[in-house]
Amino acid sequence: MEYVYAALLLNKLKKEVNEANISSVVKASGTEVNEAQVKSLVAALADVNIDEAVKAAPVAAAAAPAADAPAGGEAKKEEKPKDTGKSEEAAMEGLSSLFG
Repeated sequence: MEYVYAALLLNKLKKEVNEANISSVVKASGTEVNEAQVKSLVAALADVNIDEAVKAAPVAAAAAPAADAPAGGEAKKEEKPKDTGKSEEAAMEGLSSLFG
């Protein structure tokens, strides 16, 4: 995944997406470079307009967290379990009655 991020970063900076540049970005991130993956990515992106691909990409992943928010922008309050009013001692008295 870091190779794809490197290609996106290079494209954003208007740098050429090639093996040397991708390897440099991946090395700078502290990750060990796998030359086979770099070559494979560069070959796969040879005929791809990255800007157009990004524009055409679905944004459902970014919208997913917003779906959890209730309508109206109000935050849902977390329900806390209600205290039944019994203390620990009262609960123990009830248990002792079971055993005589």
